[in-house]
Amino acid sequence: MAVFDALGPARIALLAWYAVLSVSLFVMYGMDKAAAEKGRWRTPELTLHLVSLAGGWPGALMAQRVFRHKTRKQPFQTVFWFTVVGNCLALAWLTVKVPGVLG
Repeated sequence: MAVFDALGPARIALLAWYAVLSVSLFVMYGMDKAAAEKGRWRTPELTLHLVSLAGGWPGALMAQRVFRHKTRKQPFQTVFWFTVVGNCLALAWLTVKVPGVLG
C-alpha cells in the first residue's frame, strides 16, 4: 500500500506500538472495572500508568470514557495526565533529536 510505503518502517512500527499498547490498556481497564464491580483482584494503578506512559494512553482515554472507570479519582487522573504529557514529550524528542527515526 502506498500509504505504508510513504510512512516508512519506523513510523509503521511506532503506529503498531501505540495500537498494541492502546488495545491492551483498553482491555486492562475493562477487566479492572469488572473486577472492581465483583470485588476481585485489581490491576495495580502503577501498571496502568506505566503502560499509559509507554504509549497506551489513547486506549486508556477511550476506556475511561467507555467504562466510566478511573474518571473521578483525582489523584489517578493527575498522574494519568502526567503520563500523557510525558509520552508526548518523549515522542517529540525522538522526532527532533534522533535523526532518521521518524523524519
